[in-house]
Amino acid sequence: MEKLSEAEVKDRLTHHPEWTEVGGEIQRTFDFADFKASMRFVNDVADEAERVQHHPDILIRYSRVTLTVSTHDAGGITVKDFDLAAFADNAAGSIAGATA
Repeated sequence: MEKLSEAEVKDRLTHHPEWTEVGGEIQRTFDFADFKASMRFVNDVADEAERVQHHPDILIRYSRVTLTVSTHDAGGITVKDFDLAAFADNAAGSIAGATA
C-alpha cells in the first residue's frame, strides 16, 4: 500500500470532515451516551480491524473514544486508513446515543 501525498490526504479529509491529520496520522474522537455504548463501538472497530488486519490506536475515556490511524509499513497515511475511518464513522452512527 502506497503512502498518500499531502494533497491527497487533504482531499480525502474533505470527505471525512470529523477526522483531522495529526503528525502523519488521521484522528477522530467519538462521543457516546455512556461507557457501554463506547465499548460496543470499540468492539465493532476491533472486529473490523482484525478482519482487514489494520489496527488503530484506541484511547477510551468513559464515553469518548479516540481513534488514531496510519499505515506503519507505508510510513504514513494510505487508502487503508480512510477505509477504516469510513467504517468507524458508520459503526458510530449505528450506536444509539452517538454524537460527532
